[in-house]
Amino acid sequence: MRSRLFDVVRIVVLVLILAAVAVALWRNWSEVSGELGRASIPALAAGLVLCLLSSVCTMLGWRVLLADLGSRLHYAEAASVFFVGQLGKYLPGSVWTVVAQTDMASRLRVPRRRTAVVGVVFLVMSVLCGAFVGLAAVPLFLDRFGVDLPSWIFVGAAVVALGMMVPAVLNRALTLALRLLRREPLEHAFTVPAVLLALAWFVGAWVFMGGSVWVLVRDVGTPTGTAGHVLLVAVCGYALAAIIGMLGFVVPAGVGIRDGLLVVVLGAVLPVPTATAVVILSRFLSVVGDVLVAGFGWGWGRRHALIGDPEAR
Repeated sequence: MRSRLFDVVRIVVLVLILAAVAVALWRNWSEVSGELGRASIPALAAGLVLCLLSSVCTMLGWRVLLADLGSRLHYAEAASVFFVGQLGKYLPGSVWTVVAQTDMASRLRVPRRRTAVVGVVFLVMSVLCGAFVGLAAVPLFLDRFGVDLPSWIFVGAAVVALGMMVPAVLNRALTLALRLLRREPLEHAFTVPAVLLALAWFVGAWVFMGGSVWVLVRDVGTPTGTAGHVLLVAVCGYALAAIIGMLGFVVPAGVGIRDGLLVVVLGAVLPVPTATAVVILSRFLSVVGDVLVAGFGWGWGRRHALIGDPEAR
């Protein structure tokens, strides 16, 4: 009876995720169809490739963390679990991604608690890396609203972000959290090499995604300022807008929050209508990239019964 109930829950969650992705594609297409003519095909292709590279970097960082706790998945297995599970971000709340990844990974004999812990740590580290990358855009963002803060605040924020990524701090925080939840401690603590490698992958993911925005900024409009300034606005501005959108976890994939903030930041180098067009195109490429990598994961997962009847394995 319990097994049948879980099967029903799996089907319901799967249908909801697919419906949310379909709605995201339809909504984005209705908005982007009028803007596609403003971008060249090479720029769109380059932007999409950078989005895909960002997704791959994110998956590799997640795989490193999971392996460090004792479950080393093959690259195809990790891609299937991670990319399909990531579609859960299109549902309100951040829990659905972890739920889907935990269920799929369990069919590869990965303990559910281990996948869940990695899912939470992955989210925290990704946000911290995004905050670190986006820190350079904070003064620009505040300047757009006429707010002036001393530079030591930003230096202090960078130090705090780096301090929270130290493995010793991370392991103690996890131990405390599991104790408060009355759960057994992890079999293994995160090691320094694994954390550093995961952080490098996550930073790379943010840079690639911001690079996708930069390609569109250069192609769609005529940005003002030096090349370095435009690059900083695009890469760091995207990271800043995206992490604030991620913190608005009740909104699917941070839609609206991220877009509005990114328009404000890009307004420093582009007219607002052009910045809006760039944001619409960037969001569409991001959704298409998610669908493409999830399509690979879906196909591999169906072939090896990670999706569907677990008895087929």
